[in-house]
Amino acid sequence: MKFTIYQESRIGRRKSNQDRIAYCYTRDALLLVLADGMGGHLHGEIAAQITVQFVAQAFQREAQPMLQDPSMFLSRALTNAHNAILDYAFDKDLPEAPRTTVVACVLQEGHAHWAHAGDSRLYLLRGGKIVSQTRDHSRVQLMMDQGLLDAQSAARHPGRNRIYSCLGGNHPPQVEFSARIPLRDNDTIALCSDGLWGPLGDTGVLLGLTDQFVQEAVPRLMDKAEELGGPSCDNLSLIAVRWHDDSAPLSADGVSTQTMTLNDFTTQLETFDQSRSPTTAPDLTDDEIERAIAEINAAIQKFSK
Repeated sequence: MKFTIYQESRIGRRKSNQDRIAYCYTRDALLLVLADGMGGHLHGEIAAQITVQFVAQAFQREAQPMLQDPSMFLSRALTNAHNAILDYAFDKDLPEAPRTTVVACVLQEGHAHWAHAGDSRLYLLRGGKIVSQTRDHSRVQLMMDQGLLDAQSAARHPGRNRIYSCLGGNHPPQVEFSARIPLRDNDTIALCSDGLWGPLGDTGVLLGLTDQFVQEAVPRLMDKAEELGGPSCDNLSLIAVRWHDDSAPLSADGVSTQTMTLNDFTTQLETFDQSRSPTTAPDLTDDEIERAIAEINAAIQKFSK
């Protein structure tokens, strides 16, 4: 495989960052995953951490060096991540399980497979156009589908952040799966939270990622989204990967997996303590962080088979 990839997550103007992102690749498969936690102090953040960490670790176990069935992998991993969040809430005696959106994508054998729940999005960009994107699991999207709202009204609607499918919470998630999508040279796949696509819109995401190196485009898009988000800017996260044919020349920042061994993998995933912002007053003590990490790992371990 040959590709160029870059990811970034920022706190925006919030007190903590409840977004989590990761990518992991073997010689023959690449995983991208993003989660946007919801809920009160700490718990939404933990739901997102459990989700991203669980999916990444499941990929590391099962991609040897590729997955037998990417869609089945996504279904099983997201279901078990949901159950791990519920188990965490049970052990903590929480009145309601924390919640998180999720969007995850596997690239393998020149094809993309993705799944999502909530309003974190995936865009497939090709030739200066959006050729495919996820459909938000939100009340506003349902109203748009029924012709009750147009795009401009939806962007200003007070209920635009209300979603009906997520991991965690009191209801089973309604996870939506893509078909098996063939990739072409220079296709771009972008995963982002609503803190990014909300201020920019579809056109802003498209223009920001067209005909640019993703290492330069991602920080520039993040800057623009923060500027447009203003004083109420949400957490914002973006993973972008530019796909290259095996015969295409590779830039200095590109990745070629040809020399990787069968059981080797590379992962970019922040741990819970690394995600805390060093520029703001600490909201958790070192002991609280260590306890949270232990609880996250315990919840994941029960469903890691």
